[in-house]
Amino acid sequence: MGKRDLKKELAEYDKKMLIGLISELYDKNKSVKEYLDYFLKPDENAMLKTYRTKVKEAFYPKRGFGFNLAAGKKAISDFRKLNPSIDSVIDLMLYYVECGVQFTKDFGDIDENYYLSMEKTYRDSLELIDINLLHDKFKDKAHTIFTNSDNTGWGFNETLGDFYYETFPIDED
Repeated sequence: MGKRDLKKELAEYDKKMLIGLISELYDKNKSVKEYLDYFLKPDENAMLKTYRTKVKEAFYPKRGFGFNLAAGKKAISDFRKLNPSIDSVIDLMLYYVECGVQFTKDFGDIDENYYLSMEKTYRDSLELIDINLLHDKFKDKAHTIFTNSDNTGWGFNETLGDFYYETFPIDED
């Protein structure tokens, strides 16, 4: 069923039936619950904190060992679907890379795909910073992530440095 058909069907429902349907979706679907909670009573800081926890757990799970990049990327994607401020999206993206850098420092060299994921997210976050003119707000955090990535494999630090200096050129006064 397409969106148009869905709207046509829902137009036949009265208010009580719609409330019942939404309540049932709320009870049965975690993402619907999260979306409606945020939509009805938005608390961006609390939601950002929740998603930062999800990103952290993608690298440092409560049980077991190992990283799950897909879970970290999904947390960013799910957070974006809530339509938070761009500042919060950038913050979460940089946090993903920050966790990835720290994981590498803690456990040693990872494979190339791991670093490619970190590089892409870092580059994408810097592009958002550039487009939205948020350089002053995120320069220090972006620089710290880049400098903390020293002594890592696969040219990771050099690539982050290239991206960093494209976004934050050195002043030549």
